[in-house]
Amino acid sequence: MLDLVDKPKAAIRVGDTEKVTINLGFVDLGHIDLLVSESVYANRSDFIRTAVRNQIARHGEVTRQSVARKGVELGLRRYDKAELEAARASGIRLDIRVLGLASIAPDVTPELARAAIASIEVMGSLQATPDVKAALADRFL
Repeated sequence: MLDLVDKPKAAIRVGDTEKVTINLGFVDLGHIDLLVSESVYANRSDFIRTAVRNQIARHGEVTRQSVARKGVELGLRRYDKAELEAARASGIRLDIRVLGLASIAPDVTPELARAAIASIEVMGSLQATPDVKAALADRFL
């Protein structure tokens, strides 16, 4: 099992990444370690991040078509208390679709989240308080 916790360079800050654990065969891991020892990559995580980015780029057209078809927002999308209160006040319930990081502000109550959010689909990561996540549990697609 490979644990992706080592972080190359100071450019990556806490909160910029999410830890993922994968299983690799000994031969694959040996190849990675060889490339690291030859200074092709800074460390195992650097190799794996590069491999992931290459595959994402390779399938970029599929991603673009899917994002356009599904109306997904790319990158970081923050939902603050004022935005959710405005949606609730106008009687509009949000259908949240994010590829990247969706963040619901810590001061958003579970009651406000339920009143303002009709559905939520996050391909990536959702940052919200445990109470808000629990309140929205039946709205995840």
